[in-house]
Order: sequence, then C-alpha cells, then structure tokens
Amino acid sequence: MSQPLSTGSTTNAELADRYGRKVDYLRLALTSRCNLRCVYCMREEHAEVVAPRNELSVQEVGRLLEVLAGMGVEKVRFTGGEPLLREDIVELVRLAKSTEGIRKVAITTNGLLLDRYADELLEAGLDALNFSLDTMDAQRYAEITRRDLYPRVESNLMRVLGHPGLEVKVNVLLMRGSNTDEIGRFVELTRERAVTVRFMELMPFDDHQIWRTGRFLGADKMLELLRQHYPAIESVRGTATEYFSFTLPGYRGSVALIPAFTRNFCSKCTRLRVTSGGRAMSCLYSREGTDLRPALMASDDGAALRELLQECVHQKPRDGREAGDGAPRTSMSEIGG
Repeated sequence: MSQPLSTGSTTNAELADRYGRKVDYLRLALTSRCNLRCVYCMREEHAEVVAPRNELSVQEVGRLLEVLAGMGVEKVRFTGGEPLLREDIVELVRLAKSTEGIRKVAITTNGLLLDRYADELLEAGLDALNFSLDTMDAQRYAEITRRDLYPRVESNLMRVLGHPGLEVKVNVLLMRGSNTDEIGRFVELTRERAVTVRFMELMPFDDHQIWRTGRFLGADKMLELLRQHYPAIESVRGTATEYFSFTLPGYRGSVALIPAFTRNFCSKCTRLRVTSGGRAMSCLYSREGTDLRPALMASDDGAALRELLQECVHQKPRDGREAGDGAPRTSMSEIGG
C-alpha cells in the first residue's frame, strides 16, 4: 500500500496530492442541464441541481483557469450536463485558449448542438472533442436517450469526424442486453478515420434507474467481446484513462476500453473536477468537495483560491474505492463526465 508523501514540498506554483500525483488536468462542468434524458443518467423529470443563474460566470471561469494554470494545470475539458447549452460556450473556449499555460482545450458533448457551434468552436481554437454516442441505430437511440433525434446527431458526428486538425473521440457506454451487438459497427469508424472509439463501463450515478438491473458490463467482458469480433487487435500504449488501448492492422484509428467503475487507472489520475456551481472535487467518487465560490468572487490576488485548491487536491484519495462507492449524487450531470 502506497503511503502519502509529505506536504512540505507543495508550493503555490504546483498542485500535487499526498501520493505524488501532479494535477495538470481540469474537468469543468459548465452546467448540470442536459437536452437528453439517457436511461443510465437522468429521469425524464430530473430536477436541476444548479439553476442557470447560479452557474459559474465567464469571469469566474476565467479567474479559475488563470489560477489553476499558474499551479501547473495544462489541459481543460468543458463538460456538463451538456456544455453546448451554455450560449457563451464559444467565448469560454476562446478564454481558455488565451490563458497562459493552458495547452489543450477540449469539450465532451452529446453532439446535438454541434451544427450550431462547430465552426465557431474550431475558430476559437478547440483542440479536441469527445462525442458521446451509445448507438448508431435510430430506434435504439430514441430508447436510450428518450429523444428521437438520431439523424441530427449522426450528421453532426460525420461533420466533426471529417474536420482535419480536430482530435475526436467517440465515447460509447456499453450495456449488457442493450448495445453490445454494435461493437463492430463502432470499431469500423476507425477504419478510414483517425478517431478513437472508447467503450466505457456503466457508472452507479443513474438517478436510480438501471444500475441494479444487470446492465453493467465490465471491461474484462468488453475485451472478450472485442477479441471475438477482432482477433487481430493489437495492444498499444494509451492514455492514463484509456487503460486498455488497441489498434487493428490497416485501420487509421484506435479503440480503447475505459474501466470507469472498476477503476484500474486511479493510481495515475491527474484530474481535478469542478462542478457548475463551483465545487472542486478531487475524485469522481468524492462526496462533498470544496466550495470555491467565495474565493472566486473575492477581489484578492488569488491566494485564497490557491489555498482552497491545494487543500482539495491534498484530500484526493488514493483511489475511488477509498473515496467511497455510496456517493449521494443521482446523476453524472451533477459532477461532469
């Protein structure tokens, strides 16, 4: 069992936890609102956790990014809910790109509004986009999302996949008895395109809908199914999150498995999450978090905000199991993906 490091080495210029993991990646949920009601995330009547008027403002986001960049954060991902529901999303991407020290700006989206924002986001400097899509069947899409909008989503996916210079990943949450028969269809997206398709585990933040109904499919079973379809897959080194990463001979893209629930990658976690209401969460499974709002609104030099961020990261657990499985939130939209 690893032991916490001394906190004496942490300075205002760095953000590191007790286990020596340097935090260099911010996942900022811009809103808890969403325009879909996926069966593994939200009930149709899901109540807003943070009202739009209480979401972090552009000014607060700018202050947070500036302070975090000064502490070593280099990558920012805007999440939700659905981040494109923020009408100032282009301004926020432009702000992040202009922040000294931020090297990469990304968005995770369900793709519904990309026809409205894609060109402006690219002009603003967006580096990467994760496109959440669990099926390429129109009827099944309506069943999963409770919205009959697949043609628009498919069109938007093809649009961004064809854009040179934009790093695109397609996130597919696999559920037993639901969409596992589409593994091959998704993998084939990587044949002619430099895209990464990532198959993900179901998480226990689903508004108490389907988590305990036998839909969970672990990464080990995903790997078994993947090898059945594609015996020639070759293991490659992926990112810290992409615990299992593969390529196929002759294919331009890659495939990865994300063990989000079984949590194989916790030892390499360098993330800090901030909710749309301004609470910093050192772990996806953290229960309370640290309220940054007062410090974000203060007129000081950022010292109080830096101190809060250091305290939050210092409490980062060794892994998600240490943080606890019984997190009280009911939906991933409350903390961001």
